[in-house]
Amino acid sequence: MSFYSYKNADPVNSPGEISGSALDGLNEKVCIQVQRVYDSCLQQEQLDNREITITSYAQVVNNCACGDTTVPPTAPVPPINFESCRSSAADVDVSNLTVERLADRPCFARVRGYIDIPIDILFTDSRCVEYIGKGTVRVNKDVLLSVPDDSIVPYSLEGMASAICVSGSYLGDNTFRMTICVSIILKVLARVEILIPTYGFCSIPPCEEFADNVCDEFFSLPLFPPLNLCEAGTVSPDTSNNCGCNRCNRCNTCNTCGR
Repeated sequence: MSFYSYKNADPVNSPGEISGSALDGLNEKVCIQVQRVYDSCLQQEQLDNREITITSYAQVVNNCACGDTTVPPTAPVPPINFESCRSSAADVDVSNLTVERLADRPCFARVRGYIDIPIDILFTDSRCVEYIGKGTVRVNKDVLLSVPDDSIVPYSLEGMASAICVSGSYLGDNTFRMTICVSIILKVLARVEILIPTYGFCSIPPCEEFADNVCDEFFSLPLFPPLNLCEAGTVSPDTSNNCGCNRCNRCNTCNTCGR
């Protein structure tokens, strides 16, 4: 079963919510090796009319009613119709990286480089055969980050990104013109050994085999329906909008309160 299954017999020694004081049960200090994030920043932007050339493609499926749907894998037959695109991986390559420390801002540095985001471009040809092409979106970054001082264990700069296309068209010669929304996170990292307090080792519950025990979920429900907020008397009536429960304020209308 899962740590979070209602069948877990030892929730105290499993991850989850803390009831009572968070200090209860702390019994040791341990040294763990982790990637420490010294600094991080997020940038989101829209790239208009960006031209991307795919380096490879593969047939996905023959999917629409355009005659024969048993076409063997072949090169796309023009005209090519753009369908969609999105990033294929969260981790990205950071190239041409330079770090320039700032004399007037201690601990800060100007970080410049190229962020290469891998993307999958979905398109169809004149036979309605669907293909997926592999391309890369390159974004130039020039940001300020807090960078630690020199040490025996060096820090590194890594990136994460997500991208999705708003629109696109095929230009020819394996090139697409697209408008892309990108979110990029840059991080200053170092692998360190850090001392933390712990509650000891986790109690690992046994795996729960999947089975169609449809009654289990039903039996786990409460026997009687719980009181809602109004019936429990924990919410004062709201007379400003002729509603008898503050739930109406959250949905902005009394009509959605079930009255």
